[in-house]
Amino acid sequence: MTLEPTSADIIQLAWARHLGIDDHAFAAAAARIASAPPDAGSTAGRITLADDAAKTVEFVRLFGVSALVGPQWALDAAVGIPDEELAQHLTLLTITRTHGGHGLGSAALFFADELPLVQAAEELTISHGNPEVIELESLCPPDDVNEAGLSGLEHHFTIMHPDEEHPGPVACGAYGEWEGLLANMGVLVAPQWRRRGLGSLAASVAAHEALAAGLTLQWQADVSNTGSLAIARSLGFVTGGIHASVRLG
Repeated sequence: MTLEPTSADIIQLAWARHLGIDDHAFAAAAARIASAPPDAGSTAGRITLADDAAKTVEFVRLFGVSALVGPQWALDAAVGIPDEELAQHLTLLTITRTHGGHGLGSAALFFADELPLVQAAEELTISHGNPEVIELESLCPPDDVNEAGLSGLEHHFTIMHPDEEHPGPVACGAYGEWEGLLANMGVLVAPQWRRRGLGSLAASVAAHEALAAGLTLQWQADVSNTGSLAIARSLGFVTGGIHASVRLG
């Protein structure tokens, strides 16, 4: 599947606002890249914003245009480093080591403005409550819970076990409004219910609710999380870029 050009514009606008740069910065950078000589390299159109009070250093590359936000010393250290290297968490850790850089990692970014509907083989019971989400999180490894981030998302769609005597949660798809323009997606599946398509099913339910609300979909997956990456691709999300960040001090 492909994105409408207006959807790409919306995505870049949302990220510009998240990073605190000008609303039109990505479009202007794309124009600079288009007019740059062929041997200019990947840093030619990079957007930078110095914020000496920043507690993080963030690098994002969207549809061929990159941005780096952080203290001036971090921007100076990144001069000449290609985008492909800055997108690696290890690179950001290296240039921020003397300032206590740690954590956060690199995430692949996927987007969609329409998706095929994943059909359930049987009728589902869907819960929208927080207790069911909390119960599901208690069944899962902490790293999975942290990456899914369900507790930070407003809209939950939890698939419940069909057994009427034990109707516990088995999977949850969720989304939260991000910068008022995107639906940031999350999905979590109880370990004993994985590899049965329930993650894709729960994510599809949440995604179509978000699309009906007029939002463009965003999926962030750690570059090492093969399960999350596979779900995004199987649902029809389009690869849009990468986000890497470190926390300072």
